[in-house]
Amino acid sequence: MVARVHTVAFQGIDVLEIETQVQMSPGLPNFLVVGLADKAVAESRERVRAALNALGLALPPKRIVVNLAPADVQKEGSHYDLPIAVGLLIALGVLPPDEIDGYTVIGELALDGSLAAVTGALPAALGAAAAGRGLICPAVCGGEAAWAGGVEVLAPANLLQLINHFKGSQVLSPPVPRLREDPADPLDLKDIKGQETAKRALEIAAAGSHNLLMTGPPGSGKSMLAARLPGLLPPLAPAEALEVTMIHSVAGLLGDGKLLTRRPFRDPHHSASLPALVGGGTRARPGEVSLAHLGVLFLDELPEFQRATLEALRQPLESGRAVVARANHHVTYPARVQLIAAMNPCKCGHLGSDAEQACSRAPKCAVEYQSRISGPLLDRIDLHIDVPAVRAVDLALPPPAEDSATVAARVAMARARQTRRYAALAGDRVVRSNAEADGELLEQVASPDPQGRRLLVEAADRLRLSARGYHRVMRVALTLADLDGSETVRRSHIAEALSYRRPRFGGPI
Repeated sequence: MVARVHTVAFQGIDVLEIETQVQMSPGLPNFLVVGLADKAVAESRERVRAALNALGLALPPKRIVVNLAPADVQKEGSHYDLPIAVGLLIALGVLPPDEIDGYTVIGELALDGSLAAVTGALPAALGAAAAGRGLICPAVCGGEAAWAGGVEVLAPANLLQLINHFKGSQVLSPPVPRLREDPADPLDLKDIKGQETAKRALEIAAAGSHNLLMTGPPGSGKSMLAARLPGLLPPLAPAEALEVTMIHSVAGLLGDGKLLTRRPFRDPHHSASLPALVGGGTRARPGEVSLAHLGVLFLDELPEFQRATLEALRQPLESGRAVVARANHHVTYPARVQLIAAMNPCKCGHLGSDAEQACSRAPKCAVEYQSRISGPLLDRIDLHIDVPAVRAVDLALPPPAEDSATVAARVAMARARQTRRYAALAGDRVVRSNAEADGELLEQVASPDPQGRRLLVEAADRLRLSARGYHRVMRVALTLADLDGSETVRRSHIAEALSYRRPRFGGPI
């Protein structure tokens, strides 16, 4: 007899059906796990054996073979413990095979038989629902799995509870979906004195989900501005929350099993490696650009990042996907992010702000420093602004009257206009904001008035805008019209959008 238990393997946020086959046969006592299993899966033999011993069940002196099929798919992670244990319990006659066949099983076993949290409970639940099965997972993952909807979830705290449930001596209550209760954001725009131009650019970036680059001397408030952007963004829609939560679940960052409701804000250090930023490693984990999906990726000290790491961001910024291609893996993660970057004008940071503190190599040092960022990457950034040093007279002023809530209300109205617009025109494509609209869609919705078109054509020729740069100016102008509540992109919108599209220091745009 071969006991069969359904489980899953993860390929990005997608799941692959895996069948755990357990066979006990006469022969020398042995316990083998086959099917291209990694070390964590191979070590499950000892965890399963100890967990069964904790229940008073000893494995018979037989040859035990566990096959994870299909055998040519790499099996990684500790979530195979529970399906292996359940397969052994079926082979021992403890659990009924017919009832277990209606479930997908994941979970890590402790030596005392309790179940520990595993990654990927939400994607596994969605995969089980698509296959018409329920899900068995640890109790700590039950609240996460319950968000799949339309799927029966059994979430025992230990192996004994699972056995008693199927024997009818105990009934497991269905887990309750839980939201992560994020505290009120203490960071507010009214904390920043001065920098009105930068605040305006931040509002535009939030309203259209545009990429933004801030250039200014140390202490001018670039990081403070970036940290306050999440407070201006609308909360995640239900479908978006599931999408973001699945990525964090696969990455093992969802320890409490609660659904995320706020847009992520990721700010990796400039020493981050390419796999850490884009994704990869031995198990092809999602990188920072995917963990920031539908949220903000803040890169401070942009020129200090490795050149190859920054260049690897070009494809995710354009396509909204991070493709991790390795010899053993080919995984695609969602990566629709809003890039906010900050940098000093030069290595010393004081060029143009304080001549006494600027180094003796200015302005050549600024050309060399800013040349670390390639033109194609800069071309993918919609808004370029200078953030000057804050003057002492600005610090002595009272706090600004406009807070984050006021700006967020305008941003929400602009986003609502975009949602209605693209719901009617985008068809099967998912377009959430102006930044995601392609050139064909822009031609339908962002046709400027005659004066605005004339200005745009003249500026594009004079500034030598690329086709991508031309469309990005159009997107920003459309966002400005949305903030004004205007149905037409006017000349003033084109002019302001062009003001954020300036040439690089010492070189072409």
